[in-house]
Amino acid sequence: MATNGSLIRVKDLKKHYNGGAIKALDGITVDINKGDVMVVIGPSGSGKSTFLRSLNLLESPTSGSIIFDGVDITKRKYKDENGKTVRVDIDDLRQKMGMVFQHFNLFPHMTILENMTLAPMKVKGVSRSDAEQKALTLLDRVGLKDRAGAYPIQLSGGQKQRVAIVRALAMEPQVMLFDEPTSALDPEMVGEVLDVMKELARDGMTMVCVTHEMGFAREVGNRVLFMADGQLLEQGTPEEIFTNPKNPRLQDFLGKVL
Repeated sequence: MATNGSLIRVKDLKKHYNGGAIKALDGITVDINKGDVMVVIGPSGSGKSTFLRSLNLLESPTSGSIIFDGVDITKRKYKDENGKTVRVDIDDLRQKMGMVFQHFNLFPHMTILENMTLAPMKVKGVSRSDAEQKALTLLDRVGLKDRAGAYPIQLSGGQKQRVAIVRALAMEPQVMLFDEPTSALDPEMVGEVLDVMKELARDGMTMVCVTHEMGFAREVGNRVLFMADGQLLEQGTPEEIFTNPKNPRLQDFLGKVL
């Protein structure tokens, strides 16, 4: 449902390959509202990650629109309120959307603190002292302030993923995108990453999360999307999706994963 609180409005989004023979996304329409914790579930190959990566144009849609903060970011240019032609600045857009991947993408030759401060200093022009102070505050928030001088190889997978999350937060994004952030972790490390995400949700961060963690979807999400074959087949509250699924594909999926 569209609301005045919509942060991202996706309309009839399609991503086709091989001249339309492969439909990774086949007409997705959904609103992401401020403060939403939207969890995207579905079988492998359903288009979940393609949908997520389209939101910040890491994937270029074949057609459709993505309206972020009132601007259709799929168009290279748009008219502002004064009728002036303005180019869409993809780099500026991506600053506003923090992204956390399956793999941590930390620079191995840099300390954790250097990984944290690089983008704020280089991209936003934040001073080193301010960037370091912010980074240490964020690391303290996830219990890793004492590892600021360590290198990524010295951290566990769960610790690296926590660093990846707060590194994205250091850019002060409007929305956080998570692409299966726990799928590369050993089972005992999953909980520590999900705990950080739960805290972000409690703090009101707008989040879109592709995950196989049904417990997280149920407990933390306020909206759940079910995708299959590039289509959005059902959406609703966790209660609606998990206790009263209507779509047969969703019923079958939940029967296998729960």
